[in-house]
Amino acid sequence: MSVLLLRLAGPLQAWGSAARFARRTTENAPTKSGVLGLLAAAEGRERDADLGDLAALRYGVRIDQPGTRVRDFQTAHHGDTGKAMPLSERFYLADAVFVAALEGPVALIGRLDVAVRAPVWLPFLGRRSCPPSKPIDLGVREDTDLVTALGEVPWQASDWYRKSHGTPRELPVLLDCAPGQSPDQSFRDVPLSFDPRHRRYALRAVVADRVRNPAADLTPDHDPTSALGAV
Repeated sequence: MSVLLLRLAGPLQAWGSAARFARRTTENAPTKSGVLGLLAAAEGRERDADLGDLAALRYGVRIDQPGTRVRDFQTAHHGDTGKAMPLSERFYLADAVFVAALEGPVALIGRLDVAVRAPVWLPFLGRRSCPPSKPIDLGVREDTDLVTALGEVPWQASDWYRKSHGTPRELPVLLDCAPGQSPDQSFRDVPLSFDPRHRRYALRAVVADRVRNPAADLTPDHDPTSALGAV
C-alpha cells in the first residue's frame, strides 16, 4: 500500500456534504467526495465514469489550520431575461489549511500522483470559485499506512498562524473507520456517481483522532525560570 498526500490551502474553501438549493453549507474539513472529485478531474474522468476504485481508497484529513467560517449572501439575474434569480447563502472556510491522505494500491496511488502534478482539469477546493493558493501535491509515502503518513508530513500552517497560535504538540485528524472501529460520526460523502443527472452518495463512518505535530519536535523546550539559577 501507498499513501498520497495533498495540501489543501487557499483563501476560501467549501466542502459541502448536505448542501441543498439556495443554502450551500460547508463542513469543517474536506469531504471524501470533494477530494475524490478533485482527483477524478485531475485524471480527466467524465462525470459518468466509474468511481469504484477511488471510493475504495481509505481517506483521512489532518486539520493544520482550521480557518474561519464566513457567509456570502448572493443575488443574481438571468443573463437573457434579466429576471431575478432566487437569493442564496453560501458558506466558506477562510484561510484554512488541511493535509488530505488517501491510502491504496501502489499503481493507483502512483497514477493519481502523476495526475495531480499535471491535471487535465484544474483543481479547486470544493467549489470552482475556490482555487488553491499553493501546489496541492505533497508526494507519495511508500510502504506505510494512512495514520503514520499523516503524522510524518510537515506541518503546513501559515507563518502568521504559527506566530499567533504557537506550535501544538498534536493535530486533529478525521479518518475512515477501520474494520472493528466504532465511528464518532458519519457523512454522506462517498461518491457513487458524479453524473449531474443523478448524483449518488453513500454513508461514510468516521473516527476522530489526533496525530503528533512534526513541527513540535523541532521546537526547543524553553524554561523561563532557567536564568534565575545563575543569579
